[in-house]
Amino acid sequence: MQIASISLKNNLFVAPMAGVTDLPYRRLCRAFGAGLAVSEMITANTQLYASTKTRRRSDHRGEPGPISVQIAGADPQQMAQAARHNVANGAQIIDINMGCPAKKVCNVAAGSALMRDEALVARILEAVVEAVPEVPVTLKCRTGWDREHRNVLRVAHIAEAAGIQAIAVHGRTRADLYMGEAEYEHIAAVKQAVKIPVIANGDIDSPRKAARILQATGADGVMIGRAAQGRPWLFREIAHFLATGEEMLPPTLAEALATARNHLQELHAFYGELAGVRVARKHLAWYARGLVGAHAFRQQINQIETAAAQLQALEHYFAGLGAPDERLTPASVNPHSDMESLAA
Repeated sequence: MQIASISLKNNLFVAPMAGVTDLPYRRLCRAFGAGLAVSEMITANTQLYASTKTRRRSDHRGEPGPISVQIAGADPQQMAQAARHNVANGAQIIDINMGCPAKKVCNVAAGSALMRDEALVARILEAVVEAVPEVPVTLKCRTGWDREHRNVLRVAHIAEAAGIQAIAVHGRTRADLYMGEAEYEHIAAVKQAVKIPVIANGDIDSPRKAARILQATGADGVMIGRAAQGRPWLFREIAHFLATGEEMLPPTLAEALATARNHLQELHAFYGELAGVRVARKHLAWYARGLVGAHAFRQQINQIETAAAQLQALEHYFAGLGAPDERLTPASVNPHSDMESLAA
């Protein structure tokens, strides 16, 4: 797949998710076959560039290219400056956040709140595209602020006219948050309306679902967020199904354990032990989601404060699930529950 001059190995995208798509997670998903992994949103507020959070979100050490960085804000000149700053720091694609539904983002007129002001949308997109002519600029948005004000078609036309090179559309309004079913017909309408690549996002949680949505919408790619939490091999499974029409077997317990263990160690190294242990808790819960004893395991890891004890608990938990060559039981619970605040 192409985004302007940049070639991707496939059309599978990791959705930007605050608190999730840090450097270790992006590298992990790329290793499992994702064509592009978009960073956590980085604020356009220059006063926060030196903060620990922003510096971590701007860290691309060892990250395979192309490197896509999402920026968030509501001021055109600040957004332009943020784009230049991140390109200087290694970004090869700049993504603009107009999809985040979180209150703290929308309350400052950023994220999906921007869709209420189409004139401001145009000014932001034009300013960012003009600021970084050397790299493609992409957009992530929702279908509108609410169901009475779905304006994604107008926003898509504005984006294309401003020079945006691809648009990812989550098939819900901001008011929907993550409730109900994603409405893919609006993504299909965007695909019919513009010539730039369109990426479908929302509730894509299996290889067959990915294939069905690509066919139903005509989208050029799919963007996966919450469904890949604790299941980074989902990208490999989707790529295989799209190429062959055959479903892969789930990973063995040994492979799932090795993946979780390596991820855990990467988190400890990236954040340091204290912060790394705390960040890792949610990831460990996701790896156990739907498996036997997951609730007790979550309770246990929420009490652990050291990296060594966390690794030991992980090993012990997987040892109790079965023989290493047994296949991982597919998740039997809804992977989308309780995650409303994370996806951008």
